[in-house]
Amino acid sequence: MFAVIGKKSTAKKREQFAAAASADDRMVLPRPLRRVVRFGVSLATGRIHIPAHTGTIAAVAFYAATGLYGMSLGGHTNIVTQATTSAAGFAVEDVKVSGNLQTSEIDVFQLLGLDGSTSLIALDIDAARRKLVQLPWVEDVDIRKIYPKTVEVRLKEREAFGIWQHGSELSLIEKSGSVIAPLRDNKFASLPLFVGRDAETGAAGFVEQLADWPEIRSRVRAYVRIAGRRWDLHLDNGIVVKLPEENLPQALQLLARLDLEEKVLSRDVAAVDLRLSDRTTIQLTEGAAERRQAAVDARTKLSRKRRRTHELFRFFPFRSASSEAAFFQAQPHRFGARHRLDQGRVHDRPADAPSGKRNPAWPHPQGRNHRHRPPAFAGREVWRDC
Repeated sequence: MFAVIGKKSTAKKREQFAAAASADDRMVLPRPLRRVVRFGVSLATGRIHIPAHTGTIAAVAFYAATGLYGMSLGGHTNIVTQATTSAAGFAVEDVKVSGNLQTSEIDVFQLLGLDGSTSLIALDIDAARRKLVQLPWVEDVDIRKIYPKTVEVRLKEREAFGIWQHGSELSLIEKSGSVIAPLRDNKFASLPLFVGRDAETGAAGFVEQLADWPEIRSRVRAYVRIAGRRWDLHLDNGIVVKLPEENLPQALQLLARLDLEEKVLSRDVAAVDLRLSDRTTIQLTEGAAERRQAAVDARTKLSRKRRRTHELFRFFPFRSASSEAAFFQAQPHRFGARHRLDQGRVHDRPADAPSGKRNPAWPHPQGRNHRHRPPAFAGREVWRDC
């Protein structure tokens, strides 16, 4: 029995060896291609079952892929997607905008491109955010999709700190000095005005230094930057305060003390110069300067008159007022008023003389119009206005 089995196994091995030897004479396909060939042979011989309508579906898929490739190549994918999804019920019908104090909702709608047929699915959030950030008042924006038909837009706007005048143009600026937008109306008239080159960059720091002097800060109408180094304060009453480049707190303390003690900011003053640490220069207005000059002239004239009177009484010392009056009444022709010719009369008559007549007891020795002086004091300036 064992001998028969051994003969059969030996015969099988011989057949396999012969088949292998004959196979070596034929071409052998690579392993990846063997499965493809086997699948093709099975499909041709009918050993693989193909479901119904497989060819139709395959054709539709082929044409769809071709169309998508063409849309992508031509840049029409977004349009087709919007049209398709909008028809399916995903068109944007409601837009909620919040945080817009200075930005118009119309500007937001125009930049988003919402025309009633925009699809919520096809809306590009990143592109819409980049567009909205370009608005002058918008600092940051957050856009959210709320399916099926709502878009929520949250804006964070810039805060106006002041008005910057550069040349003839007025612009709104932030606290950092960045320009927000040109000034178009009087809505921001209460903001401080900064004038000059580089005034927008140093505005916030300078205003913070004025925080310790609120009585001065409340009266400032404009902050003028001079040569990019120092500031001038233009007050509400027209006074210009010229501040130094350095030691600003010391100058402001001096100005506050002058206003408290001397009311210098409430007078007819044109400018207060604090640029020099060892002195303060005050410039008067034109009207105040004229009044001061008139007062100085009047004071000078009065001083001269008092000096002449003092010289007169130095020559004639009187013990009392009665003796002084008696002395001048006794000699009216020597110490009376100046002789003036008026309508043919001389006005140096005594008090008891009749009106319009000259007392013959004091005739003029050298004529009617002669101004008589005592010989002892003739030529002295002290008698000229007595």
